[in-house]
Amino acid sequence: MIVLLSVRPGTLEGTMTQDLSPAERYAAARRRAAEQATALAGFREMYDFGLDPFQIEACRALEAGKGVLVAAPTGSGKTIVGEFAVHLALQQGRKCFYTTPIKALSNQKYSDLCRRYGSGKVGLLTGDNSLNADAPVVVMTTEVLRNMLYSGSQTLRGLGYVVMDEVHYLSDRFRGAVWEEVIIHLPDSVTLVSLSATVSNAEEFGDWLDTVRGDTEVIVSEHRPVPLFQHVLAGRRMYDLFEEGEGHRKAVNPDLTRMARLEASRPTYADRRRGRAMREADRERERRQRSRIWTPSRPEVIERLDAEGLLPAITFIFSRAACEAAVQQCLYAGLRLNDEEAREKVRALVEERTASIPPEDLHVLGYYEWLEGLERGIAAHHAGMLPTFKEVVEELFVRGLVKAVFATETLALGINMPARSVVLEKLVKWNGEQHADITPGEYTQLTGRAGRRGIDVEGHAVVLWQRAMNPEQVAGLAGTRTYPLRSSFKPSYNMAVNLVEQFGRHRSRELLETSFAQFQADKSVVGISRQVQRNEEGLAGYRESMTCHLGDFSEYARLRRELKDRETELARQGAAQRRAEAAVALERLKPGDVIHVPTGKYAGLALVLDPGLPAGRSNGHRGFDHHDGPRPLVLTAERQVKRLAAIDFPVPVEALERMRIPKSFNPRSPQSRRDLASALRTKAGHIPPERHRKRRSQAADDREIARLRAALRAHPCHGCNDREDHARWAERYHRLLRDTKQLEHRIEGRTNTIARTFDRIVALLTELDYLRGNEVTEHGKRLARLYGELDLLASECLRERVWEGLSPAELAACVSALVYEARVGDDAMAPKLPSGKAKAALGEMVRIWGRLDALEEDFRISQTEGVGQREPDLGFAWAAYMWASGKGLDEVLREADMPAGDFVRWCKQVIDVLGQISAAAPGEGSTVAKNARKAVDGLLRGVVAYSSVG
Repeated sequence: MIVLLSVRPGTLEGTMTQDLSPAERYAAARRRAAEQATALAGFREMYDFGLDPFQIEACRALEAGKGVLVAAPTGSGKTIVGEFAVHLALQQGRKCFYTTPIKALSNQKYSDLCRRYGSGKVGLLTGDNSLNADAPVVVMTTEVLRNMLYSGSQTLRGLGYVVMDEVHYLSDRFRGAVWEEVIIHLPDSVTLVSLSATVSNAEEFGDWLDTVRGDTEVIVSEHRPVPLFQHVLAGRRMYDLFEEGEGHRKAVNPDLTRMARLEASRPTYADRRRGRAMREADRERERRQRSRIWTPSRPEVIERLDAEGLLPAITFIFSRAACEAAVQQCLYAGLRLNDEEAREKVRALVEERTASIPPEDLHVLGYYEWLEGLERGIAAHHAGMLPTFKEVVEELFVRGLVKAVFATETLALGINMPARSVVLEKLVKWNGEQHADITPGEYTQLTGRAGRRGIDVEGHAVVLWQRAMNPEQVAGLAGTRTYPLRSSFKPSYNMAVNLVEQFGRHRSRELLETSFAQFQADKSVVGISRQVQRNEEGLAGYRESMTCHLGDFSEYARLRRELKDRETELARQGAAQRRAEAAVALERLKPGDVIHVPTGKYAGLALVLDPGLPAGRSNGHRGFDHHDGPRPLVLTAERQVKRLAAIDFPVPVEALERMRIPKSFNPRSPQSRRDLASALRTKAGHIPPERHRKRRSQAADDREIARLRAALRAHPCHGCNDREDHARWAERYHRLLRDTKQLEHRIEGRTNTIARTFDRIVALLTELDYLRGNEVTEHGKRLARLYGELDLLASECLRERVWEGLSPAELAACVSALVYEARVGDDAMAPKLPSGKAKAALGEMVRIWGRLDALEEDFRISQTEGVGQREPDLGFAWAAYMWASGKGLDEVLREADMPAGDFVRWCKQVIDVLGQISAAAPGEGSTVAKNARKAVDGLLRGVVAYSSVG
């Protein structure tokens, strides 16, 4: 561990130098002079604060020509290392690309670097913005750099450094592969700076970077520059989550544990109905205790934080609608967090930032309600908001003019918007499939926003008390500071044709095997391989122990195994046949049948009250789930009413007699049971149970068993005196061999997994004539220019001229199906579609997708593994068509039934793909390229055009 001290001349250093010899003082002066001559010394002077040890260590490694991986908590200042890479590039006359996972972060970083180095030296490249792209420093989204690498862009010339901010994003199952593609394909001359949140396997990730990028220094810092304190807010009181134990070990606050126990032990209404009534004194004590425990309302939370001096705060709510509702609740409660001077500053900044929005759109966008909240210092922040509105909220929050923000978790993805406090309403969120507990990694990411460096002495994370909350669970989330980085890398069609075009199939396969995904899979194989090696040593010993001097005992053991397996199989078949016969017999039973239960706890005479047939059978009984056949409800001769199962009837059962069940019979009444059981004994007590003769075993007449027994008797080893001893060793050998083969199968499944998937993709592309060996066809070159989840579908639509003859608005509608994905599951209602040619083209796109889906199944390409083409979603086609046709925002949003922010984001994604299509579409004899450009012009207007962030 490296510990660096920052000392001022004349203080500690002056005292130390007085105690040094002349030679030591001279050496120290030489070191200081060498330090002053470094690029780091000049860089440090650009900041009005000292750098942390991990920042200095990383910067020194960079200046020494090494790549770096910096893993540190949110808000610790990792980006300083990225900015030093920018500094080095400018000093050396080389280029630096600064990549981010989201456009909002790219815009923010662009603004930061422009302020430091001037707009002439800094450029911006996102999906919809291109500013000064030839500048020495360019900020971009990671996808833009990936596309540059595949297209061999001239912009890459002179590139010296690439900063990958939020590199832990490579765990993202939808976009994470892009990070690995960039890392693998960057030229060797480029120095890579990887900035990550604190992950538990940073060393493993660093080992991989060392393998694919060369010498890489791994710098991990667990230290938060602003300490974080954890709390639980219940009722009017804020409890500390932890109390300091002996040796500074953190123990859960016993007050919280008592509260949880009190809630768990509180009698329910059903308990009281069963007679567990509480004494009046107990009820009064519970009322007093319960009066201190409730989940405070959103306005109450903000008021409490304000009173404690814990604003500004971000409250994370995992629902966009709930974020908007929270702002309205605070407004209705009369909360005002800004004075008159702050209100005027807010209004002035808002009017300046929204001046370009047409007045007729302001009402549609909810501008006036939004402004009222801002003036009071309260706002929402989520992906459904207009990007301009989100930018304003971020700027006002950083300036301290908005003090309470209700946000979804998207705010935690790297935007520099720290607060003094972070509030989590619940520790459960919808993950797209179900409501699931948030992970320790998500908790760390969210609470990492608390504590502003240079402003706050400490940060605060507040969890709201909820019914059935477990304080130990909350402490587990808060105490787990790290989470593992897992690769989500999968080959795609676009990736395959680009790789084959650049490197050929064999070299492409080798490159994919250098991915972090394969690195992790191979590493997991090491332990299994060691176990296989130990098993093989054991097999050799067992083989020696079972050696027989009379003959080949392994062959004899095989015959014994085959005989045993055959006998087991015949016994299984017989048992299955008997169970089937018993089930058929049970299905014939009717209420009033007297039977003899052959075995089990309730063996003996019984009266069938209800045959208990599965749903849909003769009596349509639906009271129970019958996964194992009928479950008759019977009254036994001992007056017990029980529902039996198939296991109680190993043999078929027949009705011995019939009895009438009185209509007044009540199975809950002991008297009714006693009377009917007495009648049962009188009616059928004298009838003896039917005896089932044991069937002749199938094995007795089986020819295969006879053959195997004869072969055993004829084998030389059958006469060995140590036969059974050898057999025991042979059985151990067989069991260990079976286990070893299972381990080898696991190794095979994990080895070369990425390359095997690549092989299947290449085979499918060859079938479709995108590839011919190492040659990329014209169709393949078109596919190489199409990036996105439905790249192959887009290429096939161009190939089959599906979009020829469409108007620009109709083309926009069709292309929207390639990018749009509804936030909720399948709707019952079919989406509204444009009529005419657009509708026919959309239908043709779905038909082509169906053909590709069947082809993927033939080639074993599975969407569940993150590879393949999902079904195109037509839910945005009508909105895209209307907007590209020139309709007004009010009408389009009303028809689309979606927030303005979502509408803008989907429009920009459609614009991005339209740009790709215009570049990939055939030129001569095709109208697609021209109409794609016109469609971009039709979409890029009004609210879409003046939103600078997508």
